[in-house]
Order: sequence, then C-alpha cells, then structure tokens
Amino acid sequence: MSPLVDPRRSLPAVDTLAAKVVELDPALSASLVASQARAELERLRRQLDGDGTAPGSHELAAAVALNVRVLMSPSPRGVINATGVIVHTNLGRAPLSDRAIEALQLAAGGYSNLEYDLEAGGRGSRRAHVEESLRELTGAEAALIVNNNAGAVFLCLSALADGREVIVSRGEAVEIGGGFRIPEILERSGANLCDVGTTNRTRLSDYEAAIGPDTAMILKVHTSNFQVVGFTEGVELQELCDLGEQSSIPIMNDLGSGTLLPTAPYGLGSEPTVQESVAAGIALTTFSGDKLLGGPQAGIIVGRRDLVDAIARHPLTRALRPDKLCLAALHATLLAYLEGRAEEEIPVWRMITATTEQLERRGRTWADALGPEFERELIQADAAVGGGSLPGRVIPSVALRLVSRQRSPDQLAATLRKATPPIIGKIESEAFLLAPRTVLEREDEAVVEALRSL
Repeated sequence: MSPLVDPRRSLPAVDTLAAKVVELDPALSASLVASQARAELERLRRQLDGDGTAPGSHELAAAVALNVRVLMSPSPRGVINATGVIVHTNLGRAPLSDRAIEALQLAAGGYSNLEYDLEAGGRGSRRAHVEESLRELTGAEAALIVNNNAGAVFLCLSALADGREVIVSRGEAVEIGGGFRIPEILERSGANLCDVGTTNRTRLSDYEAAIGPDTAMILKVHTSNFQVVGFTEGVELQELCDLGEQSSIPIMNDLGSGTLLPTAPYGLGSEPTVQESVAAGIALTTFSGDKLLGGPQAGIIVGRRDLVDAIARHPLTRALRPDKLCLAALHATLLAYLEGRAEEEIPVWRMITATTEQLERRGRTWADALGPEFERELIQADAAVGGGSLPGRVIPSVALRLVSRQRSPDQLAATLRKATPPIIGKIESEAFLLAPRTVLEREDEAVVEALRSL
C-alpha cells in the first residue's frame, strides 16, 4: 500500500504561479503578482497541513489575479446608495456638492494658503478659512474646526473642564455610534461627571442644586439616535442659559448632527438649529460637518470668543486639526448657505426636498429597464434622514420593489453589489427594494444599466 502524498508537494513555485497569473492578465503589476502569489502559497500550505486537495494551477492563478485586482482597485470605492437612508454612516454619510468637489480638486492639486497670510506675507491661521462664514451664518462670536464632532466635544471638555465637574442630565448621558459614550468621554477628558435628574425627567432645580465651587460647565447633549416618550420632562435652552448667566457657568450644547436649515417645513419635526442654540445664549455649540450640514467630516465649535480662543490654544487642538481638503470642502459648502442655495446645491438637502412626483418618475424609468424575469412595482416606502438625526421621523417616499422568478432577494442584492459602481439597496418583505430618494440624479444611468444587465 503506497503512502499518502502530501498535497503541498503539488503546489507550484512562486515564479511559476506568478508567470501563470501574468499570462491570465498581463495588465497586472508584476511586483504585486509576485507578492500575492507568495502569500497565497503560504496560506495554502498552512491550510492543507499535509491533508486535503490542492487547487489546480488555473484556479490558483485566478485567485491570485483576483487578489491583485482588489489591491489595485480604488478604496474606499464609490457606491450608489439606494437604501432610502440619506445620511448613511456605513456608506460615507453626506455626499459633497459639486462646488465642494471642485474646491477639493483645487486644494489637492497644488499648494495653498492653508497657513499663509497672503496680505501680510507671513504665517497665517487655518481657522481663518471658515471662521468668518460660520460667524455670519450662526451669529456666534468665534468658531473652530476639528476633525469630527466627537473630537470637538472631547476637546472642549479637556480644555475647559479638566479636573472639574460637568453637569449632565441623566437622560442625556447617551451612547452614539462606535461606542462613543458621554460618561466615558468625560472621564477621558479629565472632567468629572455630575449627573442630575432621572432618565425621563430632569428639572431646572436639578441643575441648580448640583452647581458648586468645582462646577466647570453644564453640558446639554442632543439625544440624536433615540427618543424618550411618555412621562418626560426637560429644560429649555433659554432656561439653562439664564441659569448659566446667573451662576457664571458656561453652557455647552452638543447638537450632534446639527443643522443650519429648519427641518419642520419638510414634515420632519423641529430639529434644533445651530442659530437657535447661539441665539439662546449657549456659550459653546458643537455639531458635525458631514451630516445635515452636508459637508466633509468635521467637528465644528461655535460660541463665545474667550472660550473658543482658550480651546484653540489647548495642545490637543493640533492633534485634532482639519487638513486643507476638509477646510476647502467645508468652505465651499458654507458658501451655498451664505448664498441661500443650500437646498439647490447640497445633495443631502436636494434629497430631503425632492417631491414624490420626481421620485416616481425616476423609479418608473428604472422599472422599464428590467426584463420579464421580474415582477416590479413602485410602492410607498418611507425614507429616513439617518446619521443620528431626527430619530423616529421619516419622509414619505417611494421605492422600486423587485421580485425575481429565478433569484432570491439575497441573490439580487449580491449581484447588484458587484455592479460598477456597486448598488446598495435593502431587503424587505421577501423583496428587494431600490429607493430613488437617496440616489443622485447623475447616477440614474448607472442604475438603469445595472438593472438592464440583470
């Protein structure tokens, strides 16, 4: 009886496998092919470990070629968001306006006056690029930009409350995406949490009773991704500001998403605006750049000049500062608001304000591209703003509902994720749905082509 042959002995040499891969696709990088061939052979040797069957040479070469193509592909890849969630965190949140994209290209393609004062001919400040626009839009005395809103909250607490108490309503000691917990952020910043009230009811008297000699500030946190309903009670901004003025305690308001435009006219309820926060007398307001603002990822701090300047001098500010691309895109985004063109230019607001008639027209065009294999219909399907904004609020909308006689909804979803660009929809009630509200108008042609290819 002959001994078993170790399957690893049948694996080709690295050079032999690399040559086979290049034969399959001569356009692939030779150096990447060699390194991926070596990595694939090492993986197989560990996997087989003296047992099993080695793949054939063609199968092995195809696997290496696929790995190389993945490495050579742009990443992150552009995708089409047909989920009906406008500010989709997993899909990159807010898409940028054409004006912001042009500003990015200008800033990225050469040098810029990022920290150079063209008039004085010397060193300048990167704060200057957007501070005046934010002051004009919000009514605040000063502004500072960091890399995201979590960083903005952390920086404010580190700079102004290290070793002292920060009063927070127990119902606002929340956790948002990525495990960002207010109590833990307070602890890491060096501040001490003083929580007041209960989960569902906090009164002004609770704040008043908690103020002491170690109190650095009162922090109000927008419960951006959940709702407390029923037997509830809270404190209005103006009441908190009056208390802060009487006790000489600054009030900080973390708006989370934050918006410069009112949401009530679009049936979304009243999301608090940045302007309302500043007008009430809030000392510091923080919010995101890449959610309802519709710009790049950024954390924005607006408020009293003395406090913002103190935060700007903190050593941590340098670690959290934005780069030239962020500032260029943010400035271009703010210009749309200054010119009163945000609803026309900024994709998030174009999606929010799109009419049902417009969406139905686009959905019918998509449906016409499908073959006889499919049952298709336009249905009512609510859209969500997402990104921790307006929890529980939806926009009446439509979706194209697909049912295939040959493929399951999971198979349809997988097929469209392999399209160029990938299309991300959702599965609901044994059908696959595509929502036109969250698809940019310029992407319609790609959607039609992908549906036709099904």
